[in-house]
Amino acid sequence: MFAVGADLRRLVCDDVLVPTDRSLRVTAGWRELLPEDLVATEDDGGLCLRLGWSGPERVLRAPGGPSPQVWLVDTVDDGLVDDGDALPWLLDGTREALDAVARRPVERPVNGRARRLVALPALGTGWGGAAGQRGTLLARLIPVLREAAERHGLDIALVLRGPSDLAAAQRVRRGEDANWALPDPLRAVAADLGERARRGQLAVFAGAGVSAAAGLPTWEQLLDELAGRSGLDAGLRAGLDGLPAQDAAALLARELGAERLQAYVQERFGPARYALAHALLADLPVQEYVTTNYDPLVELAAGDIGRELTVLPFDEAEPGRPWLLKLHGDAAHPESVVLTREEYLAFGDSRAALAGVLHSLLLTRHVLFVGTSLQDDDLIRIAHQVRTAVQAPGAAPRRRSGTVLALREDPARARLWERDVHTVAMTSAGTSPAEAARLLEVLLDLIGCLSTPPTGYLLDPAYRGLLGEEERTLADRLAAVERDLPERVTTSATAEVAALLRRLGSRTRGRSPADGATQPRDDRVQEQRPG
Repeated sequence: MFAVGADLRRLVCDDVLVPTDRSLRVTAGWRELLPEDLVATEDDGGLCLRLGWSGPERVLRAPGGPSPQVWLVDTVDDGLVDDGDALPWLLDGTREALDAVARRPVERPVNGRARRLVALPALGTGWGGAAGQRGTLLARLIPVLREAAERHGLDIALVLRGPSDLAAAQRVRRGEDANWALPDPLRAVAADLGERARRGQLAVFAGAGVSAAAGLPTWEQLLDELAGRSGLDAGLRAGLDGLPAQDAAALLARELGAERLQAYVQERFGPARYALAHALLADLPVQEYVTTNYDPLVELAAGDIGRELTVLPFDEAEPGRPWLLKLHGDAAHPESVVLTREEYLAFGDSRAALAGVLHSLLLTRHVLFVGTSLQDDDLIRIAHQVRTAVQAPGAAPRRRSGTVLALREDPARARLWERDVHTVAMTSAGTSPAEAARLLEVLLDLIGCLSTPPTGYLLDPAYRGLLGEEERTLADRLAAVERDLPERVTTSATAEVAALLRRLGSRTRGRSPADGATQPRDDRVQEQRPG
């Protein structure tokens, strides 16, 4: 069972639960997940669907439509359930929905996942049966989701939009050690990386393996796709396998032409739904991201929880705002893409400033490498340059500058890089790549849980039920400070206090664009009354 900040409409998954009521109305934000002919009418209250309940059931499978499969779940009791029974009624509906999902046969989970991924919001926390009881609901819902995941062999993602929601969910989960089926060595890695992230010491490097979970091609697959479009005869296509990857790309670029190649990269790696791993990485309290990927999925995932990333070198960096360096270019700027041998060689000359950013991170942060095997020529060159710099005469003994999360054991490669990074394999030989990738997601989920600030919901009244006596007293005193702050921020001291209150879950203070913090909940889509 995962807990993640994301937008359910853009998360790659097999099934998604959508809240509704007995009139089968849903909020307009769910439209893109539903077939257009399923919408009968639309008004200010949302969409009325061309469906009907056949009996007292509370779960209805939406017909047709694109992936993911949508399931409508009745979460609004309309006063028919006593207040004391509202939460059990809602939890029973969640169990019923997940049982129905599990009964649907699925031959292959989306994008080759090891298990089906079912995503849902915190059902009933808008105008449903748990309105005003968010903290109590999460404390009781999370064990229900974990038990259903184990019983049905599913992966279940509880998808939350607000920072206080995610912080509260992580507090509940930290008390449920059984949630993460990981061996002790991986738990130790998660504890170390979570602590580094919480202290602001962690940076993230995302490679092509992260985006493969969203259905995008790896380097080798991209070359195969380009070869299929190139018109090369069978002999030349067969010979591509014998060339280094950058040289094969150079030949294909020559055959396709710069215009066709750039157009294909722009189309293939444009905006799309992001994978669970993208969202888990975007949720980390990290200010610096680097990627060799051309796609925008990391920044889309971050933007969906209010963390607008500055994309370097195309945007201007702002103080205090998190950023993402596109080391090999961006599909939105196809002329910037580094693909061929010539472009790699030019990178060392004309893009030295970009490499310098990664140099700096390796010297001043602990870099978490995800989805890369460290075979990229640029990474090898940068790591060598950093190693040379820190081995200068008189330099102190060097610490490892990063951790590589690898899908499988590769003792020779781990030994090769042992002076620079600590390599952690998800599995040993014999485990399928899909299961290894799933364990990587579980590890990222645990890192995120351990790194989430434990006070992000302190001033959110919806979660007062989670607070102990000392925490409630502190929250009351901070609320008094909040009431006394002027509406108009005119000094840096006031701005600092207001920013602190926002990080503690305040929903009444304004938010600066450069905050880099997550925004309040989006009640229009995931938690508003569905009808």
